[in-house]
Amino acid sequence: MITAILDRAQQRPSGNWYVFAAGDAIRTDRPLAASVAGVELVAWRDSRQQLHVGPGACPHLGAPLASAVLDCDNLVCRWHGLRLGPDAGHGWTPFPSHDDGVLAWVRLDHIGNEPPLDAPVIPPRPPARTHLAAVATLTGICEPADIIANRLDPWHGAWFHPYSFTHLEVLDAPSRHRTDDTGDRFVVAVTFRVGGGLGVAVKAEFTSPEPRTVVMRIIDGEGTGSVVETHTTPLGVGADGHPRTCVIEAVLADSPRRGFAVARRAHRALSPVLRRAATRLWRDDLAYAERRYRQRSLVDRGIGPRLST
Repeated sequence: MITAILDRAQQRPSGNWYVFAAGDAIRTDRPLAASVAGVELVAWRDSRQQLHVGPGACPHLGAPLASAVLDCDNLVCRWHGLRLGPDAGHGWTPFPSHDDGVLAWVRLDHIGNEPPLDAPVIPPRPPARTHLAAVATLTGICEPADIIANRLDPWHGAWFHPYSFTHLEVLDAPSRHRTDDTGDRFVVAVTFRVGGGLGVAVKAEFTSPEPRTVVMRIIDGEGTGSVVETHTTPLGVGADGHPRTCVIEAVLADSPRRGFAVARRAHRALSPVLRRAATRLWRDDLAYAERRYRQRSLVDRGIGPRLST
């Protein structure tokens, strides 16, 4: 079942958009280095906080633009002082980019090879004025599909993460044999452990709106409307010849409770707590995804058992 649902998710359009960083990681005072599918990138913000993303190598002699100085919204290469800005010039052209308020995206048409979209496929989110956001980033030795497969396996939660989940029941699951694309959706009832033997029972749905994203949304219970977006971005091939994939997970928590509005004002203290919780889960889940990649690699080489997924 998971393989069939994953295959359908891989066929949905992405418009060649890739998440590459948390939005607040990109600043106006210094550029940020990033990589997507082996493409070296540099990202920065201008004085109006507008996001810009371009090739990471200077067109002159290939200097790393992530070490450039920002001056009047332009990158100034440290090797020979070449100025590169938001507009194309000197054989250097910025890529289309998008700041959704939480995550930073770049469009790489020569990598995705799909019909391009003007903006990335972003699922509905709780209102920016009320949500509390945190972003966790980790890297694994696997492919994006291995991470998406992990997220499309809700059954593993209570077994693999007993410190976070209990009483997990899958209430609704997509058909293995669905032929249309009306939207695959898992619905689960689960209790989130909050410490001290206490838990919060919720109902949540899992969907995959595009090939490299899985969304978990609370649809009933405490925090209804809160969202966890799991985005996967191929980084390229490591020195060992195996692929590297970045997990960028955005937690957007919301609640109508009066106390949540007070907590939101303390977001600088609470966001790291959310980030640590997501990181702990993903350390385990990356082990799952990396194992899946290794097993698939053995099958592809004809020396491993084919798995029944």
